[in-house]
Amino acid sequence: MLYAIGDVHGELDKLEELLQSLPLRDGDRLVFLGDYVDRGPDSCGVIDRLIELQKYWPCVFLLGNHESMFLDFLGWTDQAYFGGEAFLMNGGDRTLESYDFFEETDKKKYKLPHDHEDFLLGLKLYHREGDYLFIHAGIDRPLLRERDVGYVLHKAKVEDLLWNRSTCDLPHNMPVTVVYGHTPTEDFQVRWNLPFSVGIDTGAVFGGPLTALRLPDETLFQV
Repeated sequence: MLYAIGDVHGELDKLEELLQSLPLRDGDRLVFLGDYVDRGPDSCGVIDRLIELQKYWPCVFLLGNHESMFLDFLGWTDQAYFGGEAFLMNGGDRTLESYDFFEETDKKKYKLPHDHEDFLLGLKLYHREGDYLFIHAGIDRPLLRERDVGYVLHKAKVEDLLWNRSTCDLPHNMPVTVVYGHTPTEDFQVRWNLPFSVGIDTGAVFGGPLTALRLPDETLFQV
């Protein structure tokens, strides 16, 4: 089975409880949809837990817009890292606090643990497996008309994959179901738009549950 897990945002206790609730068996895999940091109380602890988790289970970790901002804020350069000027106003202050960076006044001296650095720099923009495409946020609207998933991913803009909130609820022509995070509903429910998409950011950091979606049987696990 394949388990997709929505936006964690520093909620280590919810992550631990959710992982303990999953009936994982040999051969199961996990895909995390990004936004491990910011807003919640323990972003550093979440990264520690995910690094440990991948020692025991096959995992894919996607880049979220919050990791993109964090890496840009820290000075890393890549087309996928941008928005660092908005990092602090989007909950980045709590991430810095979890790393004890506020004790150092010179931002140039902010140094991540090496394993955290490797983890963050290794995050992927998307993952396709079987009948599913996993992304953090959305896809450029004109690409929804295309059938070739490879073409869509080749042409997709990084800004849309990380930030777009307007397209994943729409029908598309790709022969996959898009599983995404980034955009919780007002009632913190899963955004079911089958067969086109499923949105599983259920607002864990805002008081909603943290959600895992098991595939292909579409079973939900929430804490």
